Amino acid sequence: MSSTVAFVTIGAALYGGGLIFAVHRMTQAETVRQRLQSIRSDVPGPVGNAWLATLLRPIVWLGGVIARSGLLSRRSLEEVQHALKISGLEGGSGLALFVGVKVVLFTGLPIITLLLPRVIGIRIPVPFIMAALAGAAGLLTPDYLISRRRSRYLKGIECGLADALDLLLICADAGLALEGGIERVSSEIAPAHPTVAREFTLTVREMQVNADRRAVLLSLGARTGLASLQRVAAVLIQAMNFGTPLSSALRTLAGEMRQEQLTKFEERAARLPVLLTMPMIIFILPAVFLIVAGPAMLGVFKAMGW
Repeated sequence: MSSTVAFVTIGAALYGGGLIFAVHRMTQAETVRQRLQSIRSDVPGPVGNAWLATLLRPIVWLGGVIARSGLLSRRSLEEVQHALKISGLEGGSGLALFVGVKVVLFTGLPIITLLLPRVIGIRIPVPFIMAALAGAAGLLTPDYLISRRRSRYLKGIECGLADALDLLLICADAGLALEGGIERVSSEIAPAHPTVAREFTLTVREMQVNADRRAVLLSLGARTGLASLQRVAAVLIQAMNFGTPLSSALRTLAGEMRQEQLTKFEERAARLPVLLTMPMIIFILPAVFLIVAGPAMLGVFKAMGW
């Protein structure tokens, strides 16, 4: 029996050591690949996430195979890619990583749900139903996370758009052209509002390769679907087509957006009394009744001999 245990221990140690060595070599190769890519593109890229990139590479490969296999319709892939782009997760491997993560969670969580209780020696009721629920959770969790990230991304754009328009107004008053002003605003506003800076940077890049400024500005509004960005695009297109002074148009639009933000804050403040009604009834009113009526009730109980 002891020889069997020793054999199993030695085999597990050799297997674990070989796995660690293989991951280490793959990590070194990934680090070298990232450095070469950063040198070729003249842009310093991150080289500290080689372990994460190495671990995610099989998932990206699996997602890419499924995306190219035709199992998913072209419309579904375009919708997912559009949602990832709106969430700020665009890139060559974004779609493949999303599909791969969904497949891994959908197949892995039910297996873990069925096998893990047996390994640790516990029993779960209706294991197959629990496995089905785990698979559904694994299938829906990436969509939920992307939806949350998309909401935060769009909210960040709405919060910083008025400040960006103020900076663009300053650039217009200083004599900068539209493309130069947007580029300057994207670099200056990046520390405070990175989402707005990203959208403006994409717009500047599109202007550099596309001579049709109207199409580029329409793309700025259609890319996220925000009504505020669509209004900005419409105002800029009107200023270019009809010769409207850009500074006056931006000043009017920035003032309107500031007023809309103030109106939203006032609406949220007006809802506070309604939201505080239930906490007051549950937590504050019982304490008030106890303080006010407590001594009188104690006097009544004492008079009645209780």
